[in-house]
Amino acid sequence: MSTDPFGTERLRAAVLRAWADSPTRFTEDTNTENDLRVGGYRDRLFVELAQNAADAALAAGERGRLRVSVVDGELRFANTGAPLDARGVESLASLRASGKGEETVGRFGVGFAAVLTVSAEPRIVSATGGVAFSAERTRTAADRAGDVPVLRLPWPVSDDEPPVPEGFATEVRLPLREGVDVPALLADLKNDIGDLLLTLSWLESIEVEGGAWRRTDLGDGVVELSSPDGSADHWQVHRGDVVWAVPLDASGSPKPLGDDVLHAPTPTDDELSLPARLIATLPIEPSRRRALPGPELTAALKNAAREYVALVCSLPAKERLTLVPGASFPRSTVDGTLREAILENLADLPWLPAQEGDDLPGRRARVLSVDVPGLAPLLADLVPGLVSLSGVDLRAVGAQSLEPAEAIELLTGAQREPSWWHSLYDVLLPALEAHDLTKDDLGALPVPMSDGRTLPGVRDALLVGGSAELLELLSDVDIIGLRLVHPVAAHPLLERLGAKHAEASDLLEADALSAAVERSVEDVRSGLDGMALAGAVLRLIAEVGDEAPEWAGALALPSEDGWRRADELVLPTSPLGDIFDPEVFEEDGALSVLDEEFAEDWPVATLVAVGVLDSFAVITDDEPLEPEHGLPDEHDWWDSRERPPSRVLAVRDLDLVGDDAWPEALRLLAARPETWRALTEPGGHTGWWLARYALLDGHVPLDWRMPEAATLTGLYDVVPDSGLSKEILLAAGVRTELGSDAEDVEDLLDRLGDPERKVSPGLASRAHAALAEYTVDVPAPERVRAADGSAVDARDAVVLDVPWFAAVLTSERMVVSASGAVALAELLDLPVASGLDAKVTEDGEYVPWTELSALRLAADQLGVELPDGGVLLHESLTVTFEDSEHDVAWWSDGRLHAADTPEGLGRAFAWATDRWADRHILTALLEDPSPSALLN
Repeated sequence: MSTDPFGTERLRAAVLRAWADSPTRFTEDTNTENDLRVGGYRDRLFVELAQNAADAALAAGERGRLRVSVVDGELRFANTGAPLDARGVESLASLRASGKGEETVGRFGVGFAAVLTVSAEPRIVSATGGVAFSAERTRTAADRAGDVPVLRLPWPVSDDEPPVPEGFATEVRLPLREGVDVPALLADLKNDIGDLLLTLSWLESIEVEGGAWRRTDLGDGVVELSSPDGSADHWQVHRGDVVWAVPLDASGSPKPLGDDVLHAPTPTDDELSLPARLIATLPIEPSRRRALPGPELTAALKNAAREYVALVCSLPAKERLTLVPGASFPRSTVDGTLREAILENLADLPWLPAQEGDDLPGRRARVLSVDVPGLAPLLADLVPGLVSLSGVDLRAVGAQSLEPAEAIELLTGAQREPSWWHSLYDVLLPALEAHDLTKDDLGALPVPMSDGRTLPGVRDALLVGGSAELLELLSDVDIIGLRLVHPVAAHPLLERLGAKHAEASDLLEADALSAAVERSVEDVRSGLDGMALAGAVLRLIAEVGDEAPEWAGALALPSEDGWRRADELVLPTSPLGDIFDPEVFEEDGALSVLDEEFAEDWPVATLVAVGVLDSFAVITDDEPLEPEHGLPDEHDWWDSRERPPSRVLAVRDLDLVGDDAWPEALRLLAARPETWRALTEPGGHTGWWLARYALLDGHVPLDWRMPEAATLTGLYDVVPDSGLSKEILLAAGVRTELGSDAEDVEDLLDRLGDPERKVSPGLASRAHAALAEYTVDVPAPERVRAADGSAVDARDAVVLDVPWFAAVLTSERMVVSASGAVALAELLDLPVASGLDAKVTEDGEYVPWTELSALRLAADQLGVELPDGGVLLHESLTVTFEDSEHDVAWWSDGRLHAADTPEGLGRAFAWATDRWADRHILTALLEDPSPSALLN
């Protein structure tokens, strides 16, 4: 093999001639080399030699290996690939040109000068030969002292130069300058290995001191960089005209860089603030420290910016936003140019993953400003251009930000199934709890109602709990003003936003529901379906234990003749069907019978709770203010009382009972505790009304007396036997005594004046006393009951108001009352006896009471003190009355007169001492003043 295979003698001769012809050329070469050594390449030894190794691998068309070792005080770099050739040697010996081709990494630089930082005697040994450089040999050949350009004059290596290590094509051998810290140098080399393997794609591995770092392409653009300690880094790489790479974390997600430098393709001093690393063959300054400004650089950077979009698109959709450059000041001119171009391309080229369809460029995209997982898919068909990424500001790439409130507003009017809304609420609730969204953001959130409407906002919305059957029934209800959330859409989010949780009892208190019920009959008759409302209300009432509000009676329910109010219906099985008058159930009658099939679907208790009659209904009002309860003749009952009732407890619909059905009706009233209580309520309406309007054998109960009420014989007949118990008859108003109400006056007057009735004088007197209790305006009777028990013409009758007139009036003329004679006379429009003209025919002898010894003894036995005054005594007392003279025992015409007889004196003294009841005793004592007379 030739000792000088690369023609180094010719190269040296050419350089030496140039130095001889132009002495300044030597100086220029010296200064240039020094500049490269202490300037641009002072810390690029490993980078430049690794770059050359990668170029050798590329030239050989195979992945290369680089080994770094220290042998006999030399730092050695062995690499695989294409061996050194003459053109390469010419390039090494040139300070201003590179012999590398278009595809190689070091196209724009003279990187081998980096070896001068550690060695002044570098050698390169290859499978094709070797070449050496030496500062000392250059001084000798150039006849110069001091600094000389080491790399301008190449020499063949000596014949005893060891061959290239087995398995490698070329080795750079660097005898180290004095003072070089080899451990520190190797440590720095190890720190750069990862970046070099990523940058120099043709290098497969780098070994340093026995440890190997490897690059492995895992597919889909992922590159693994493994270290000797077993750890590994991963990068997502796009390789086109340039290389873009971003590191990945352990889960495979990108870790944006933010702080980096331009790699052209090896690191430069141009700082970058981009999320990914740019590795590109760019024009750089000779120092290889910075990119070389100019049109070529600008064009290259803009092309790199277009390819940046490809790197973005290589990531999963949810991770692409990490590669959008953040807002910051450019760190270099290159950084500013790249950032601006990248943002322009991200605005114009598709990369944003659309929620539906192909990727979108930034200018056509809308991005949710708040990251709410799962929200974008739900909004996809409502928001054109909506991307699946959210929670970031992409205005820098032209995307339009969509605020939460704006997104919610777009939902207004959207027609979706309740389950869809529930899914939406599932998505929004965590965002609200995490304070990513506020209640104000969700203020207009649509809510599906049970009636099929979808209304904005949760104000007045009710979340209904209860049985599945209730929820299903409510979902079909259309109630104006009642915002019932559809049960399928019910969600805790709505409650957080202000919707109220409503149980069945809450709904039954809702004004909208009561209004719907109150107009339900009208609505059904106008063509609306009432079945949903009926079912919902009945189920609500069943849920609360069959307790219904008052308005429930207006609920429209199906009957035998159409839809009627619930409180106008009777259960098909109710005994009221046989008790009420048949006219009640005729078309447009007061009541109808509930549809039988409908009745079978609901418990009797629930139907009764809304007013459907199973038996008589009871009305209760503990604070009655007015007679407005719908009871028959309620105003009359109210007016009959001395004061308004403290409560109303009464049975309704009594006026619907058939005339011949009262015995059965009374049994039904007595059979149920609630109606029996109403019937027996003291002073209550039910007892009052039944006594006056119920019929027993064609007459009201007040027309009859109980069998044991013998004292009423003559005025009232015994109640006929109807199979009713004594308690029921009494409760219904059958008499045991004379009436105690003003309403009895006319009836009692009629009965007293009826000549067909045989009334005892005592009963007549008691009846008159009862009548005297009332000052009512009634027509004067034509006939009255006289003291002898006969019914006489009222024109001949006189009310006995003073006892002495009994001696001059016949019994058939006198109307006697046990008390209240004057009031009775006014009621009957009759004169009183005291007003009649009667005169004592002659004067008597005045005798003081104290002078009447027999009277004193009688008074003493009775314990009566003798009053002042006395009496006019007559041998025979005669009174002229109506042109007739009458012998009488005593009289009073303002003065007391008495015949001088025990009877006359006894009556006069009894009247004078207000002991009228003792008149008979006084008479007996005057006849026989002994104690035995008093005892007898």
